[in-house]
Amino acid sequence: MTRVPVPRPAPNRGIYANRTLNLRSIRAIGYDMDYTLVHYRVTEWEERAFAHAQTRLAAANWPVEELVFDPTGVIRGLAIDLELGNLVKATRFGYVISAAHGTRFLDYDEIRSSYAATFVDLAEPRFKFMNVLFSLSEASLYAQMVDLLDSGRLPGVGYGDLYDAVRGAINDSHQEDELKGEILADPGRFVDLDPDGPLALLDQQAAGKKLMLITNANWDYCRQMMAYAYDRYLPGRKTWRDLFDTVIVSAMKPSFFIDPNPLYRVVDEDASLLQPHMGPIEQGGVFFGGTAAQVESSLGLSGDQILYVGDHLFGDVHISKAYLRWRTALILRELESEVSALMEFLPDQRRLEDLMRKKADLEAEVGALRVTMQRTREGYADPPVTMANAGEALDEVRRELAELDAAIAPLAQAASRLRHDAWGPLMRAGLDKSLFARQVERYADVYTSRVANFLYPGPFALLRAGRLDLPHDP
Repeated sequence: MTRVPVPRPAPNRGIYANRTLNLRSIRAIGYDMDYTLVHYRVTEWEERAFAHAQTRLAAANWPVEELVFDPTGVIRGLAIDLELGNLVKATRFGYVISAAHGTRFLDYDEIRSSYAATFVDLAEPRFKFMNVLFSLSEASLYAQMVDLLDSGRLPGVGYGDLYDAVRGAINDSHQEDELKGEILADPGRFVDLDPDGPLALLDQQAAGKKLMLITNANWDYCRQMMAYAYDRYLPGRKTWRDLFDTVIVSAMKPSFFIDPNPLYRVVDEDASLLQPHMGPIEQGGVFFGGTAAQVESSLGLSGDQILYVGDHLFGDVHISKAYLRWRTALILRELESEVSALMEFLPDQRRLEDLMRKKADLEAEVGALRVTMQRTREGYADPPVTMANAGEALDEVRRELAELDAAIAPLAQAASRLRHDAWGPLMRAGLDKSLFARQVERYADVYTSRVANFLYPGPFALLRAGRLDLPHDP
């Protein structure tokens, strides 16, 4: 009997489960487009978004002509502190472990002074969370404008006012036809093609899944980008339209998941004619707006039978999970470089963990020796050693600790800089999970670097969540 070999993707192309997801029980899969079905070259896209926003700000008399997009200065997962004009990286509990005021990184004492009594709470209007790759141009522009404000070139303006101006300019640049026209005119410059993505969708379709494209992009941009990224890889005369039972454009997520927005049918190819639509969302149609509740009703499915795949931590997975209990998959393109860096660092990580265990043993010994000396000094218990012997032992242990710290320091520093020299890993904050990782853990059932990763294990897979360690586990 011939058995089919099971493909084993590299770790950086794996699908990682926070909660077990049985794909056999999923009847419909919805996909976002930007940075999900279609991947962009981040630096090229964000540089152009930065430039278009810069032009808008300059037209409104902001002195931004000399600013330049810096992709090395920011990462996804930071929070903007509108009170202090800082970019901050926090642990899952909201403790700030690194921060920059404008483009200047703060030292330990400055961070402690600013945030010793402050936790980053994303429910507070003070903090704006950078949860998508589209945030990179926004954060870079904001940080440089903080520098302008501090230099006295923006009198009468506060850090919150800066954010409002930058956010508005970035939003407008993403909505304007000029930027999208630039992308459509030269998609090869901006789009990172992947032949495995279309094949993964073909597998899902053939397995009986109803596929949906639900995007905030307009119809004209959507149809051209999808044709460019998908049609070349489809068999025969198939086009990307043949992959999807339903296409919904201009969905206005996250409002799409919670608000009763009107639904229109796109009647012609250039979307110049929209027809109000009151009935079910028919297979094969292209629709404008609408609500997730209409999708559920038209499919005749409950939330746990629908999987939504997107890159926006709030607008895609948080809202669809919190309000509808849809199953969720988050696309994190950075995961590929992060996992690769972790794998490369693994021998040093094991050495670091071994040294930290030794350090913990020596610190426990220091504590025991100090208690012994305290008991001897106060005379309330029989010490196991004399005061002099305890003092000598304490000096020796402290010397060993100093030697260990010298060995640990470069390894710990290297671990904190994995993937990004300034901000470190996306999913880690020191020894803890990052605040971003905590949001992923709460709202994404699974996460992976690209849609193509669903090709293996395929549409019949059971994606199991591993047993998570607790501090008291043996």
